[in-house]
Amino acid sequence: KDGEKSDDKIDKSIRGISTFINILIWTIGLIFVIDNIGFNISAVVTGLGIGGVAVALASQTIFRDLFNYFVIFFDQPFKIGDFIVIDDKMGTIEKIGIKTTRIKSLGGEEMILSNTDLTNGRVHNYKKMDKRRVVLNIGVVYRTTPRQVDAIPGIIREIIAETDGVEFDRAHFKEFGDSGLVFEAVYYVLGPDYNNFMDKQHQINLQLLKKFNKLNIQFAYPSRTLYLERSQ
Repeated sequence: KDGEKSDDKIDKSIRGISTFINILIWTIGLIFVIDNIGFNISAVVTGLGIGGVAVALASQTIFRDLFNYFVIFFDQPFKIGDFIVIDDKMGTIEKIGIKTTRIKSLGGEEMILSNTDLTNGRVHNYKKMDKRRVVLNIGVVYRTTPRQVDAIPGIIREIIAETDGVEFDRAHFKEFGDSGLVFEAVYYVLGPDYNNFMDKQHQINLQLLKKFNKLNIQFAYPSRTLYLERSQ
């Protein structure tokens, strides 16, 4: 089925190119026919004057988008069905046209972007992603004992390692923060699916919360301690 879908997408792109080529051939043929009838094509073009210049300027954008359509077709930075992010816009490619590309956003609406905007922008293609990197920062209160501090990286490692579809990288006591002791862990969620990515984070965070509560390790939160000294 995937092969059939891929062939169908290629056929649609080829039909788009064929349509443009047919229009170009018919236009050239029509010019030759008019010229053979006896009309002076050069005089007609010259007689267009300012109108011709205006049409030429207006068509620059069209031809630019058309050129970038060929860039997308041959270079294939993305294909139909790919999830992409460009600037502050994100969604799934639904159709690549001669002038514009249609994207189905996460909100459900359809976005229509010119091919020029897509090729000139920085496109992040998540379809080709095989795993997602997660940096997890955890803060605990300063009254946490040294023994508990020493055990926390191992606790994080164990919970992440026991989660299916997740690859553990590292866990360390990172720094002394303004409001608590900061730990940093890094792991990878295997696969490009965003819902699965969030499910794994939810699962790991929930297990950490349960484990910390069981061991009486308190999470830090923004706070300030004021010390008053009584003068003699």
